[in-house]
Amino acid sequence: MTLASPLALLLLFLPLLIRLLPPMAVRGGLGVPPHVFRDVDADTRQGTRVLLPLLGWVALVLALSGPQISRISQTLPASGRDIVLALDLSGSMEKEDFQLDGAQVSRLDAVKRVASGFVAARGGDRIGLVIFGDRAYFAQPLTFDVSAVANAINEAQIGVSGRATAISDGLGLAMKRLVGSDAPTRVVVLLSDGVDTSGKVEALDAARLAASHGIRIHTIALGPADLESQPATRDAVDTRTLREVAETSGGQTFRVRQTEDLIAMARTLDDLEPNPSERPPMRYWQSLWPWPAAVALLVLLLIGWRRA
Repeated sequence: MTLASPLALLLLFLPLLIRLLPPMAVRGGLGVPPHVFRDVDADTRQGTRVLLPLLGWVALVLALSGPQISRISQTLPASGRDIVLALDLSGSMEKEDFQLDGAQVSRLDAVKRVASGFVAARGGDRIGLVIFGDRAYFAQPLTFDVSAVANAINEAQIGVSGRATAISDGLGLAMKRLVGSDAPTRVVVLLSDGVDTSGKVEALDAARLAASHGIRIHTIALGPADLESQPATRDAVDTRTLREVAETSGGQTFRVRQTEDLIAMARTLDDLEPNPSERPPMRYWQSLWPWPAAVALLVLLLIGWRRA
């Protein structure tokens, strides 16, 4: 415990100082009847009538000194960052070409594991989730409840939004919500394993619009094959478009071929968009002055009641 104003404790000696001062002669005006001093002197010889005022004075001075104790807040402060994950749920996400805990798993299962963990650790951010296939929709609006977003990621199923890859529609819906946000930092994390096949606008046009509104787009190109190196491969990811989308909006692009790449991507994203949960705990001072102030008030009322 510390005191906000420790010098206030010097007031404890004020009654003693007054006691030691010589009596002052009063000229003119109203005088104090002598019997009052006699009553006071008589009272001072009675222990309880001395202790009560002394206790009240000590409590009052202690309240004025501002006792306080240090506390650690368990609530993370808001980071001022809005992040929307745009998750591809096209049919190609069913492909089992990722290793997870020694087992062959689908791209979606690997993404769920990493993305849900990434989101759950971002307390203090507002997170939203857009899923897209033939069409895009918000699976989870922007919220500080990161656990709810992580659960929505884990519950995502291929087919609920069609099996095509409307990348630009997913981007557009994510940006629509962020454009209306007044957060200082607004970010879209776009994850796709294919080519934009059913969007109503070009993905690059959406990226230019994002840049004009100060929205960064980080893109994740998922899958072992891409159009640049293996153009004839079925379900190859369009890495060029995803890279241009990120560069146009001021974001970063990530090439993910295996689970280790996904984990490394999540770590890098934490560096690019600092994780508020990694901040040192916030300390604050809890004031305790109301307690001694309440004691002083009770003593004053008791003295008044005894003399009534």
